[in-house]
Amino acid sequence: MTPLPDRRRWLQRAGAALATGLAGCTPQPSTVLSFWAMGREGEVVAQLMPEFERRHPGVRVKVQQLPWTSAHEKLLTAFAGDALPDLAQLGNTWVPEMVALKALEPLDGRVKRSVVVDRADYFTGIWDTNVIAGTSYGVPWYVDTRLLFYRRDLLAQAGFDAPPNTWDEWRAMMRAIAKLRPGQRAIVLPLNEFEPLLALALQQPDTLLRDAGRRGNFSSAGFRRALAFYAEMFDQGWAPLQSETQIGNVWQEVGRGTFVFYISGPWNIQEFKTRLPAAQQSAWMTAPLPGPDGPGASTAGGSSLVMFRHSRQKAAAWQLIEFLSEPAQQLRFRELTGDLPPRRASWAAPALRDDVHARAFREQLERAKPSPAVPEWERIANEMQHVAARSVAQRVPPDVAAREIDARVDGFLEKRRWMLDRAAKAAP
Repeated sequence: MTPLPDRRRWLQRAGAALATGLAGCTPQPSTVLSFWAMGREGEVVAQLMPEFERRHPGVRVKVQQLPWTSAHEKLLTAFAGDALPDLAQLGNTWVPEMVALKALEPLDGRVKRSVVVDRADYFTGIWDTNVIAGTSYGVPWYVDTRLLFYRRDLLAQAGFDAPPNTWDEWRAMMRAIAKLRPGQRAIVLPLNEFEPLLALALQQPDTLLRDAGRRGNFSSAGFRRALAFYAEMFDQGWAPLQSETQIGNVWQEVGRGTFVFYISGPWNIQEFKTRLPAAQQSAWMTAPLPGPDGPGASTAGGSSLVMFRHSRQKAAAWQLIEFLSEPAQQLRFRELTGDLPPRRASWAAPALRDDVHARAFREQLERAKPSPAVPEWERIANEMQHVAARSVAQRVPPDVAAREIDARVDGFLEKRRWMLDRAAKAAP
């Protein structure tokens, strides 16, 4: 008979061996990634996680969905409290601010070594929204740009069989459309939206900021040209002096023929398919924005995937970024959200290639241009639109309005100038 102490030790060893065997049969995650995502994307991205976790059995992803209305404040609070996640979805215009805070991990080395994230496959303007001072801090996840939604049947009634390519062609069409019937408007440009004016400004050779982002450049010939054309659409009566809230149901108004042109983004493809009756589904189409002298540029919006510097699980976080960057996952994500993918390879799939309403977005993305990469940009853009709307309503000359925008923007950028000048003086 085995002595009691020896038997106890034998039982302990046997129990340990059994526990080890059971643990081997059911692997426990050794890494838990925290991933913050916003809005609708945050709700649905969790559906992609089972496949990622299947491929990486030692990793589990904890997705936290944030409302867009509070996401920015939540990120800043988490930064201040050293409580940022491992990775997150970040709006493209928020990247410069997070870089200025030194919160983001540079990604150029990982991108260079990656067999999944191919920088050359991304639309250039979209990729560049993540590049600050020559360094990449994010990988585009989905994209947003603005172009024309239009009633091609009403355009045909006005005598045109194709959308405009230049501003002069656009003027001629809007002039003709306005004569179709009493009360007819050619275009809707909600006065509380800055994106249409921004797109017209990005079509110019002049940058919106000067002196390395230290001062506004809205008094440049290019911006004044864009603002003058924007104001012309109101002065001629082609666009109503209304904000989005005053217009009400814009899809219904387009369906009624109140407006022929509407500048908007990719989410409205599904809205028009849903909200217009079946009899009108062949009456609307999308087209790239016309430019001053030919096909024009537009905005480079959307969200990117970023990794935070403090993360202790950067290898696993990068694996998740690569997974969500695969064309197959981008197409699945589009099925769930309607968002457009940032990679050309994803657009080769029949679901996108054969979508007649998405086709114009593919073309426009080749001419998307990023906004100035400064933390103050969203404030600047809102102020630009505020002054522009007031100048249109009060018929203020474009050069006067442009000088006012510059004065206000220079005030916003005062701290930036101080910081950059101080850094320059401290440099050896």
